[in-house]
Amino acid sequence: MSTVRHPAVSGLFYPDLRAVLTRNVDELVLRAASKPARGRLRGVIAPHAGYVYSGYTAAVAYKLLKEQSYDAVIIVGPSHREYFDGVSICAGDAFETPLGNIAIDHELRDRLVKEWAGISVTETGHMAEHSIEVQLPFLQRILGSFSFVPVVMGDQRREHCDRLADAISKSCAGRNVLLIASSDLSHYHPYKTAVELDRLVREKIELYDEDGLMKQLEANEVEACGGGPIVTVMKASRQLGANSSHILHYCNSGDVSGEKDAVVGYVSAALFQEE
Repeated sequence: MSTVRHPAVSGLFYPDLRAVLTRNVDELVLRAASKPARGRLRGVIAPHAGYVYSGYTAAVAYKLLKEQSYDAVIIVGPSHREYFDGVSICAGDAFETPLGNIAIDHELRDRLVKEWAGISVTETGHMAEHSIEVQLPFLQRILGSFSFVPVVMGDQRREHCDRLADAISKSCAGRNVLLIASSDLSHYHPYKTAVELDRLVREKIELYDEDGLMKQLEANEVEACGGGPIVTVMKASRQLGANSSHILHYCNSGDVSGEKDAVVGYVSAALFQEE
């Protein structure tokens, strides 16, 4: 009997009715600015807030996937509700959204686990977590049928980013796998402060300087709830051939709501293998 992880934030972060969600995602992607593909797309950085706030920013990234196909997708997100040491891959067989079920790629999951003992196959960090879930409707509408591996980082320290990146790149060798880092940026600062903090993160992403970003995170000079996933996906994408990084869109919640006393930042970016 298959085990399915049911939605935790449908009806909260995005619509819970299939027809409404389909229309919501399709309209976001239709409105999203078209960015040039600069080679083979290896990785994506996308936000994970409610679609009303960060959906457009995510859609700019996912629009790049039109006409693309992948053997599988790996999504790396932070754990918002549970702290645990190491990294967790969901133990089930599929994730459900209002658009249907997405199968977990058992073979790729097994490869990852064999590469690093710090990866556990468990429900820990997954049942109430939204950072993976909110990416899925975009992928369902644009890629159609696909399998994936949901990876949640309980501890985002440098060693774990390095080990996870190595495990991902080795596990994906010989396969066409899309890597996704799920992360928002600074949280609840005044508008101008947030823009400045987020600019520092965006600069490191644009420079493809994952080590510089890690140093800033370690020194608490910048904020990103999925900073570890960003560093991990940048590093793993580089090992798989990516050699250029491009910011696609940035905004914060104040740009959407008009309330600028305490905002949350959102960025999307693409990691390409340019010839």
